[in-house]
Amino acid sequence: MARPAGNFRLKAARVAAGYYSQQALAEALGVGVRQVRRWESEQPPVPQPEVAQALTRLLGQDLEALGFTPTGGRPAGHARRTVLAATAAAIGLAAVPTQAIAMQPATAAEDFEAVTRSHRRLYWTVAPATLHPAAIAHATLGCALLPEAAGQTRQRIAAALAETWLLAGRIEFFDLRDPDQAAHTLLRALQAAGEADDPLLGAGVLAHTAFIPGWDGRREEAVERMVAARTYARRGPASAELLAWLDAVEAECETRCGNPRTALHLIGHAEDVLAQGSDHVSPEWLDWFSPVRLAAFKGNTQLRAGHLPQARTTLLQVLDELGPQDEKQATVILGDLAAVEAAAGNPEAACGYAVRALDQLERTWYAMGMDRVREVRRALAPHQHEQCVRDLDDRLYGWSTTVSALAR
Repeated sequence: MARPAGNFRLKAARVAAGYYSQQALAEALGVGVRQVRRWESEQPPVPQPEVAQALTRLLGQDLEALGFTPTGGRPAGHARRTVLAATAAAIGLAAVPTQAIAMQPATAAEDFEAVTRSHRRLYWTVAPATLHPAAIAHATLGCALLPEAAGQTRQRIAAALAETWLLAGRIEFFDLRDPDQAAHTLLRALQAAGEADDPLLGAGVLAHTAFIPGWDGRREEAVERMVAARTYARRGPASAELLAWLDAVEAECETRCGNPRTALHLIGHAEDVLAQGSDHVSPEWLDWFSPVRLAAFKGNTQLRAGHLPQARTTLLQVLDELGPQDEKQATVILGDLAAVEAAAGNPEAACGYAVRALDQLERTWYAMGMDRVREVRRALAPHQHEQCVRDLDDRLYGWSTTVSALAR
């Protein structure tokens, strides 16, 4: 079979990277389409150094692999690949290949993104211990695909990979209660977001890293990470929902560090941001936040601030507005309502909400929900001889609940 005419190597790399026309590649490089046409001819001229660097970055291969014959020295793009390789080696991600290999088509990005979206939805219904290995395996696949992708295809795979690492990190922190592993996983997510050049995803990852010191009472470290998250968000454009969520995250950290007044101020600012709105659309991965979720943050903060009537009103409204897909959040709200009643000296009402939370936890496990129930049980110690508390103990330490807690 005769070899295709012209610089077939460049054409193949262009198509594999998602640039299906010469015009598309020309626009990405900021050159004329005539220049791209010359590069794909039988005797392609070597691009100028600046353009060559951009070309090898977009297509993920050096000049020789793209069908050019450099005049001497190392191929353009070598320095950047060396930096990426060193960074990737430290974090565990794959780097851009240093020589030509079989390139993935644009459909690889579509297929990888589809699984990422499915995992995102399954998080709300599948047991975390079951979903976590699948997410890690998917991330491993993404790391293997990166060296085989370039241009828009590589960027899309990197973004989906960052989201997958973020999901794994969320499970490790919120569900499996492993902050050390979550910190490592979120670092991988941040590096993948950098590969995708997605500042909003970077903001989302950085805000999650703030939870780790925030929940441990290390306020200065949490605040520093939130400053970084807000800096990335400004590179946006960020939606009103994303900006309000950043306020909510910082409020959660302030609450955990014993500053509920500061937290309530941040929540008030988030409410104003949502009320004002914006023209920017929220990213698809921001599926864990809404005005109702913000109200849930507020109710918990009011509880910790000792504003019991306000907390009760807020939390009851949240419980009424939660949808059927919010089963995990419902366990947390029921736990907070139980805590309100325990603090108000109403043990029967507190036990009633706690039992409802346990009912929900048997259907959809959530470590944070169980933590709330256990906090309530400790608060009910002065009433431990009352029948309602004994009934709660029977449910809290029943066979299914105890096994579920230990298994997860």
